[in-house]
Amino acid sequence: MRLHDIGPAPGATKNRKRIGRGPGSGTGKTSGRGMNGQKSRRGFSRRWGFEGGQMPLVRRVPKRGFTNIFREEFAEVNVGRLDTFEAGAEVTPDLLVEKGLLRKNETVRVKLLGKGDLSVALTVKVHRASAGARAKIEAAGGKVEIIGGEADA
Repeated sequence: MRLHDIGPAPGATKNRKRIGRGPGSGTGKTSGRGMNGQKSRRGFSRRWGFEGGQMPLVRRVPKRGFTNIFREEFAEVNVGRLDTFEAGAEVTPDLLVEKGLLRKNETVRVKLLGKGDLSVALTVKVHRASAGARAKIEAAGGKVEIIGGEADA
């Protein structure tokens, strides 16, 4: 056996279907596209949401709401998840990513929320913090520092 003798196993490959090659082939004349009409034409591709010329659902249903262009996106972290840090640690957005509490792309802005309990004193540096979260951290002996200045309730 030589390199030029190697090929696919018997029955592993099939010849491609040759359409439009006469009545004897079984796919002659209309090439398996049925009768006349839009779908029988070359290059046909139906538009998304097309309903045969009927007014599409997207246009029948009224529009509602709007997009607020001033919306600020925050990655949220609850106080209860910070219990994994050692007492006296300084918690930053980068450290939260390192510990797996946030995804890497969520480090843009972080907001601390008050769900859960905290038993260790921490210094937490975030962009926003709810009043409940701030109270729980201070009750545990820690403090909250806001990155970028302004506080949020």
